Amino acid sequence: MTSPTPTGASRHFVLAAGGTGGHLIPAFALATELHQRGHHVALITDERGANIPGKPDFLTAHVLPAGRFGKNPLGWVAGVRAVMEGRAMALRLFEHFQPSAIIGFGGYPALPALLAATAAKLPSIVHEQNAVLGRVNRLLAGRVNAIATSYETVERLSPKHAAKVHLVGNPVRAEVLALRASDFPAFTDESLLRILVTGGSQGASILSQIVPDGLAMLPPALRQRLQVTQQCRAEDLEAVRKRYAEHDIPAELGTYFEDMHERLADAHLFIGRAGASTIAELTAVGRPAILVPLPIATDDHQAVNTREMVKAGGARMVRQDAFQPKELAKQIQAMAMNPQSLANAAHCAFNCGRPDAAKDLADLVESMSGIDLMDVIRVGEASPRAAHAATRPQTAPRKAAKDKVDQ
Repeated sequence: MTSPTPTGASRHFVLAAGGTGGHLIPAFALATELHQRGHHVALITDERGANIPGKPDFLTAHVLPAGRFGKNPLGWVAGVRAVMEGRAMALRLFEHFQPSAIIGFGGYPALPALLAATAAKLPSIVHEQNAVLGRVNRLLAGRVNAIATSYETVERLSPKHAAKVHLVGNPVRAEVLALRASDFPAFTDESLLRILVTGGSQGASILSQIVPDGLAMLPPALRQRLQVTQQCRAEDLEAVRKRYAEHDIPAELGTYFEDMHERLADAHLFIGRAGASTIAELTAVGRPAILVPLPIATDDHQAVNTREMVKAGGARMVRQDAFQPKELAKQIQAMAMNPQSLANAAHCAFNCGRPDAAKDLADLVESMSGIDLMDVIRVGEASPRAAHAATRPQTAPRKAAKDKVDQ
């Protein structure tokens, strides 16, 4: 474990991220780690990011213009103008804040800040949460000093930038990471099968349409033991509630759950999208999953995100066009009819986790300001941590915890 920064080595850092949870959750995790090490941290984002739940109280958010560049070239002029305005504002912020490095987490709001870092000749890093390098990070890859990745293999990453790549993982919320020390909930032939269904921050209508009917097609031995928690869009809520009532399946529904980490702790199986933060949390905790990638995700990155977890045996991926009630029931049976199969999948998911992601990323950030880089994994190089992982014996499956639900 990395030791806190020595007294007197305090630095200033600026984080820049798009206004979605996928970009901001790892940014908040890094901010917290750097703050705990005695550094000062500021955030550059958009209006959404400045008001998103979960932002640490100590983290001051600066809203900068950030142009978007869609398929219509007519909008590019306005986009460039906004980016240049944001770049000028970022430069003024840097003059006042005197950062040692700028760290971008993707999304268009990160672009002005990182362009300003180049202009000011400040060290810069981009962090990629997905298994496909995002558009903004691709644009900046040649300008930054380092590229931090969440997966060992990242598509759309040019080989000419390989020397800059550091594998750190995708930082997750502290309350989720704390669950890694807990055992997988006990699951036997008699216990409840607790299923958690979410579609990201906005829900997913396809899950509302398919999951209730798919669960209803399970054999009685499983169906009668179901306990479901499902996040839905507001407009889908009553229809989903009616479906579960018709199937006589107990389900708790909501548009948002503030205690999502507690629900993840109790879950035996997750069904949902394959966003980067979702997979990072599933693997941090060790929860098996049936993943349905968002088909319109840029560069199909959600499908690529699933590869590592699926290959390890911790998840099954179903394309949305094949995601039908019968197929869902088939996949659940394959994972849960045998209690040991579900426990094994949980163990495989757990082994995919990178729990030191925030610490490793903070080490890399500190190295940009003259503090020695510790043992962050360098892709293609034998670091101390990588060598240790290669020789470490396989961890035995974790002991199942006592089921807390009365039967």
